Amino acid sequence: MLDVIINYDNRQGQITQSISYEVRSFQEEFKIQALLNQGGQWLSLPMLKSTLINAAKAGASEILRFFNREFTVSNKEGVNNLVTEADHASEKAIIEVIKAAFPGHHILSEEAGEIIRDSDYKWIIDPIDGTINFAHGIPLNCVSIGVEYNAEIIMAAVYNPHINELFFAEKGKGATLNDKPIRVSEQTKAIHACLVTGFPYTYINIPNGPLEIFERFVRKGVPVRRLGSAAIDLCWVACGRFDGFYEHKLEAWDSAAGYLIVEEAGGKVTDLAGNKFSVYQHKVLATNGKIHEEMVEVINGRKEL
Repeated sequence: MLDVIINYDNRQGQITQSISYEVRSFQEEFKIQALLNQGGQWLSLPMLKSTLINAAKAGASEILRFFNREFTVSNKEGVNNLVTEADHASEKAIIEVIKAAFPGHHILSEEAGEIIRDSDYKWIIDPIDGTINFAHGIPLNCVSIGVEYNAEIIMAAVYNPHINELFFAEKGKGATLNDKPIRVSEQTKAIHACLVTGFPYTYINIPNGPLEIFERFVRKGVPVRRLGSAAIDLCWVACGRFDGFYEHKLEAWDSAAGYLIVEEAGGKVTDLAGNKFSVYQHKVLATNGKIHEEMVEVINGRKEL
């Protein structure tokens, strides 16, 4: 526990009164820091949650508006690294919702890049995770948004509007699917697991590369799926549909939301070596926690199934 004294007068911007708080949880500490950072106005977790969900739904509406209709498609760096008119429309809708509520917050989004503000809050956005699926009329794509506070992901939403699945997590409060609590699976053996992975569009030719690891599992009969959306992959680990997910080359907007959702559902997320995970590094391993160490050993070639 920590005693915190707040001295602030919102009317005059001067220190006039002392209020003592005893911090018992992340939520209490967040509220205290939010008060200080917002100039004496409460920035509450419910405010963040409502804005987050509204932003995800605004982006999802654009996804549905364009889905299976005509839209422009262009290619970014690399082969089959697509961006569509719908990506930009979804991103615009998401950012408008966030800016209306929190104009001073930092934003990192896949297509727009960084909208830099002097803020402890950062919204990490993928307006359409699974763009190739979207462009081909495959309804496995979603909006993914993570909220970072002081370099820590504190809230997340992933919404696939095609099947109306909204995953949400708040740090320290668990994860939900359409407002119902979710938990990771109980599988304890990697040989009996159902896994999911993805492959980068520019192949990484390294030891323990994507195909080498894939081969280790499939040659032993382990089912390894590829859905084409890392955010959905992570959420499906969180709700127990998959037992584990690994990938070599993700960006922050791919993993920021799903990472928190997995952890709040009782799972474990690290890099491929089993080290502490950061959304700003590329390699990720997410599991139910029970097969995690075995997965690390197999991925790094130290164990055979």
